[in-house]
Amino acid sequence: MSIFNLFTLLGGLAMFLYGMDVMGKSLEQTAGSRLRGILGKMTASPLRGLLLGLGVTAVIQSSSATTVMVVGFVNSGLMQLQQAVGVIMGANIGTTVTAWLLSLTGLSGESFLIQMLSPNAWSPLLGFVGIALYMFGRGRKKGVGQIFLGFAILMAGMQLMSGATAPLADAPWFAQLFLAFRNPVLGVLVGAVLTGIIQSSSASVGILQALASSTGAVSCAAAMPIIMGQNIGTCVTALLSAAGANKNARRTAMIHLYFNIIGTVVFLSGFYALNAVFHFPFYNAQANAFNIAVIHTVFNVVTTAVLLPFSKGLVRLAELTVPDGKQPEQVSLLDERLLTTPAVAVERARLVGGDMAEICRTALLQAMSTTRRWDAGLVDEVTRKESAEDHYEDALGSYLVQLSGRALSAADNRTINTLLHTINDFERISDHAVNLTETAREIHDKEIRFSAAALDDLAVLEAAVQDILNRTVDAFQTQDRYAAGKIEPLEQVVDDLVREVKARHIARLQAGSCSIEYGFVLADLLNIYERVADHCSNIAVAMIEVAEDKFDTHEYLNRLKAGDSKFEQRYERYHGQYTFG
Repeated sequence: MSIFNLFTLLGGLAMFLYGMDVMGKSLEQTAGSRLRGILGKMTASPLRGLLLGLGVTAVIQSSSATTVMVVGFVNSGLMQLQQAVGVIMGANIGTTVTAWLLSLTGLSGESFLIQMLSPNAWSPLLGFVGIALYMFGRGRKKGVGQIFLGFAILMAGMQLMSGATAPLADAPWFAQLFLAFRNPVLGVLVGAVLTGIIQSSSASVGILQALASSTGAVSCAAAMPIIMGQNIGTCVTALLSAAGANKNARRTAMIHLYFNIIGTVVFLSGFYALNAVFHFPFYNAQANAFNIAVIHTVFNVVTTAVLLPFSKGLVRLAELTVPDGKQPEQVSLLDERLLTTPAVAVERARLVGGDMAEICRTALLQAMSTTRRWDAGLVDEVTRKESAEDHYEDALGSYLVQLSGRALSAADNRTINTLLHTINDFERISDHAVNLTETAREIHDKEIRFSAAALDDLAVLEAAVQDILNRTVDAFQTQDRYAAGKIEPLEQVVDDLVREVKARHIARLQAGSCSIEYGFVLADLLNIYERVADHCSNIAVAMIEVAEDKFDTHEYLNRLKAGDSKFEQRYERYHGQYTFG
């Protein structure tokens, strides 16, 4: 093997790893909504968790990425430790898909059908189709093009590695090297170190398949412990990602490690014991890409079948390794580990945005109640919610900025833009809630009494404000643009009600049936309610405009009020609903 073969080997390895990375990220991006749907079905059932992990890993082609996601979910409080066990086991099975794809390269025969089943035959065509879709396609087609390109590059790298290592078939030292790997301890260590360096068991198994196919020097006896070690080595990624996380996230990474170590010990012990009795004929046979895919899959399936019933024991072992601290730990609101899987991070950001909207709704409704009946405890609760909203806005804003720099689908980009345009409005509504409690305090301290007519007028306005707030939060949480289209007509009605309440107060003031003090606090209340409705309008407009890939609030509002029939119909309906007696 010459120095030029080494150069070719390194280039092939680079192409293989790059192709795998491109294919995995493109699969994840293209299947973002499906991935979010799968992750939305998290359950405490270990079996369903196993299917979840298998499905996600089959989509994104990386058990390491899935496990890092799980660590992030546990760190964010989205997933319990017990739930994580099944997902991790499923991820180990799902990662074997890549090995099966690569095993098709070993197909040989004269028939056209067999030749076309080999990826070496059709991956160049796939690359051509991929570049055409990537250059001229849009949206999902462009993403599919990237998937095809990634696979074509991966296969080209595989062929380069196989060609570069072919001369090793005649090298005695290479054959002796793989004879040494028949030692289980040495084989496991080599597999673990190789995978720990490149942080991908799929890639390291692919490299082993290339060596086995091109040299013929790898026996099943040597390949088996190396594959076991590769499964252990892939735990490095999760262990690194858990550094600095809370105790349950660190326990999740330890469960991944223990699963593979215990599985390796149990599997190898059982296999060697059975081989001593039955002398399996394939043990000393030459390994090929297909054999390696079979060993990889059988190991993960058998290990999962053995350890799944003992999932609680794995949790207990992880708890003993990472004991509880003296101080309770905080759950991370938005875990940066999820950024490695942007589709999942976007969904998490959307859910946090929904939580933020719910907090602001509760804060305002609580604050409105204090204007009628003073409650110091409720006022403190509103203040705490406003502080929480400030924290949410800062954390979510920073997270979204980081996320916007990732490779995202068009739908995910729209979600991020909508959040960026709306979180400040939710935070401002919570500020107005605090302002309401300050006005309520003034009413309480000065013992201001409202007339029955004034209370009736305010009740109509407050009902409309509560309605527009509820509609806005519900539309935002469900991403319902149709519901968002009903906000602006109601905002117009709130503005009309504010003007009418002012006019009716002035009439009562002139008649001597209302006090000056009430007029001061009324002005504050009306200003707050009008501002809340304005923020609701901003949120609804952002949802609609971003979805249409444009953002010009004034143009949208002018267009609505210039004769839109739906706007007029809705305005009239709301106007008839909120009238003074």
